[in-house]
Amino acid sequence: MQRYLNKSGDSGISAYEIGNDFIKVRFSSGSIYTYSYRKAGQGNVDTMKRLAVSGSGLNSYINSNVKFKYD
Repeated sequence: MQRYLNKSGDSGISAYEIGNDFIKVRFSSGSIYTYSYRKAGQGNVDTMKRLAVSGSGLNSYINSNVKFKYD
């Protein structure tokens, strides 16, 4: 997994892994959740991938848009 840059310094996310049709997110608690095109939707997953790479906004996006749409 790639370390999440956490540019704001207060994210609940520590790492991520990007696949063709999914993103895995490791939270600070150690829990890992997979968000896929099938369950969370392609638009949401693609936005999450972009936010993960940028190192900012991913935790807020998850809480607002896909919180319980993990596989």
